[in-house]
Amino acid sequence: MRLAHRVVIVVMGVSGAGKTTVGQRLAAALGARFVDADDFHPPANLAKMAAGAPLDDADRTPWLQALSAEIDGWLRHDGDVVLACSALRAVHRAMLRRDPARVVFVFLQIDAEAARARLLARRHHFFKADMLDSQLETLEPPADALTVDAAQPVDAVVADILARL
Repeated sequence: MRLAHRVVIVVMGVSGAGKTTVGQRLAAALGARFVDADDFHPPANLAKMAAGAPLDDADRTPWLQALSAEIDGWLRHDGDVVLACSALRAVHRAMLRRDPARVVFVFLQIDAEAARARLLARRHHFFKADMLDSQLETLEPPADALTVDAAQPVDAVVADILARL
């Protein structure tokens, strides 16, 4: 499937919602590039989360600024990009929405128990399951995103997104 014009699709939600898995499969279906926003965290953020401390907006701001600059470049020069990024608050999404017609948000909505179960099953990841509560408290569900039930099987989530793009 090809989109009509160059876009960045931000697959967002709390940890454990499936952003990376869904994002990778969505990118493959679209012939787009997949990028994980976690790769843009400065080492201090990764160390803080690995130590079990949640990030605050002071930690997130430089990270979001770096992502915003990347999005600008992707929209100018690259093909379609699927970005897995928590984008928990409206202010975070506003920083990333560089061009409202070409930056699309997909919200992977999941209940706390399902997300926690997924996090507990993960191995070798810097984000610890006991930090999920801080993300749930920070989350401001978007009114202007394509919202998908992330508890469905991955193939169903991707099919739902593709049908609604």
